[in-house]
Amino acid sequence: MCGIIGAFSKNDAASLVVSGLVALQHCGQEAFGILSYEGNGERFHSHRDRGFVNVDSAILARLAGSVAIGHVRYSTSGGNHLRNAQPCFSETRFGGIGIAHNGNLLNADAIRTDNLRSGSRFQSTSDTEVILDLIAKSGKETFMESLVDALGKVKGAYSLVILTENRHIIGVRDPRGFHPLSLGKKDGCYLLATETCALNEIGAEFIREIKPGEMIDISEFGFLSLFPFEKKACAHCIFRQVYFARPDSLVDDLQVSASRYRIGKILAKESPVKYDLPDGLSASDVYFVSPVPESGIGAAEGYAKVLGLRLKRGLIRKRSYTARTFIQPSEALREDGARRKYCTDNGVLFGKKVILVDDSIVRGTTFKLLVKMVRDAGAKEVHIRIASPPFRHHCVYGIDTPSDNELIASKMDIEEMRKFFNADSLAFISLEGLHYALGEQNYPKEKTRFCNACFTGNYPEL
Repeated sequence: MCGIIGAFSKNDAASLVVSGLVALQHCGQEAFGILSYEGNGERFHSHRDRGFVNVDSAILARLAGSVAIGHVRYSTSGGNHLRNAQPCFSETRFGGIGIAHNGNLLNADAIRTDNLRSGSRFQSTSDTEVILDLIAKSGKETFMESLVDALGKVKGAYSLVILTENRHIIGVRDPRGFHPLSLGKKDGCYLLATETCALNEIGAEFIREIKPGEMIDISEFGFLSLFPFEKKACAHCIFRQVYFARPDSLVDDLQVSASRYRIGKILAKESPVKYDLPDGLSASDVYFVSPVPESGIGAAEGYAKVLGLRLKRGLIRKRSYTARTFIQPSEALREDGARRKYCTDNGVLFGKKVILVDDSIVRGTTFKLLVKMVRDAGAKEVHIRIASPPFRHHCVYGIDTPSDNELIASKMDIEEMRKFFNADSLAFISLEGLHYALGEQNYPKEKTRFCNACFTGNYPEL
């Protein structure tokens, strides 16, 4: 679930990439990197660092060139070391090549082991470097043929932006289309980005999303679209609609904010809170809906609208803390992040019956703490409504859930989770309801275009 961007500009490609990476910060917060190329020789420039995107004018001045790619890292393969920060770079028989990757390769370790035995050398433990090695070792004549040959040998999910020494930016989306990639244009210059929010941040015009299995080659002559891979059924990541994407992004032909609002409306129809009202009072006099900010806001709005309840912010996200607790790499950091991330508005919560609406429950770390905070603030009742089905199965395509044992829904049923969270009630949207909200009214009778393996365990074949 990393964020990637590429810019073919007139002169200041790196500044466009930096602005785009800031917009994609929600996709990864462990490290970031930028690679630019001036042309006229072997003048590649790079900068990589840990943490949030932070590039001052002196660093930007060193990243000269009219082509650049960038990456924000959320590690799924390889440790949290600076040497695993991307873009990856290598000198090959085709010249210098840089690559930034969003996704996860399932057979990377096997390929790495085989290639090490045959004399390959690697500078990192990232699966992305495997792609570079396969390109370099391909027996095909041209770079594009070698790239297609290399990607034909990997299994998994990938969206890529690639920078070559002949000043081309190449974007690739795997045949299943697990993770998004979009094309934009600004002042006659082309850009590629994981989500359209990055294009909006730059002030670029959105052209279209890159299609599953598409390879797009951007140069001074414009862009060329190719479809070199065998066509396969789509398997877009459904969890990006639920949680990962920024709400102002367009992903897989769906406006994310609208998707989440529809999800909340269906959740309300499926699982309204059962009211116990004193005489003369309406539900809105006693209950209110409080979103868990920020990704729970859209669903909370839809939920409140259907039931005619007020939407009030009982939980406040602190402006001084911006990290996403779900993508923190350890349990201790997630717990600490949850405590530092939220505070309660005691005046709103005291003496009230609260319906907390959030996008998902994955490990359960945050929600147990949130319920305790809301009760400590004086809430009489705390009801939980979740805008996705129980997250029971680990993701192998790009979300860092390495084992089912880390997922609370794989160890507890809904009633056990309710007791664990100390909530008065707990309900999740149904799988059918989620697909309905995303435009699939006949699921499961008709084949879905989404990967929902995190909820069902049905992993798309590669």
